Amino acid sequence: MDWKTLLLLLLYYGTQATVSHRWSRAMLFPAAHRPKRSSSMPLNPILQTSLEEVELLYEFLLAELEITPDLKISIKDEELASLRKATSFRTVCNDVIPKRIPDIRRLSASLSSRPGILKKEDFERTVLTLAYAAYRTALSQGYQKDVWAQSLLSLFQALRHDLLRSSGPRVSP
Repeated sequence: MDWKTLLLLLLYYGTQATVSHRWSRAMLFPAAHRPKRSSSMPLNPILQTSLEEVELLYEFLLAELEITPDLKISIKDEELASLRKATSFRTVCNDVIPKRIPDIRRLSASLSSRPGILKKEDFERTVLTLAYAAYRTALSQGYQKDVWAQSLLSLFQALRHDLLRSSGPRVSP
């Protein structure tokens, strides 16, 4: 199974899978709750609320992405980039998910020690972080490739563990 198919399955399962959250926990993606003043980002944005949106997100990830030196992510396909959901995709990718190794390691450590299953938006953002780590792994060489690959593996293991714990559709509390 290639990584694109695996990613689609993870995204689809994330919209179908859950459990209610009865305890308060630290946020995995605090930037989602602290939008930048210069951004029109809504508080706690979520990309996928339907199967159609999962498929659209998959198209975004299949499209050629560009990562600038300042780690800003954009969709090269102009038609896809012009869609309203593409704006939300860019916002989540650029303002919410971690893109530096120390931040991704912190996320992985938080995920590994977390009880229960992930909220829908945390699952979605973790999958996007996994996709970002896969992209960076593919672009890296030597020692950097090993570092990115380890981050990718840690995120994959956390998502796998979450999927094994969950039973039923994933909902936001």
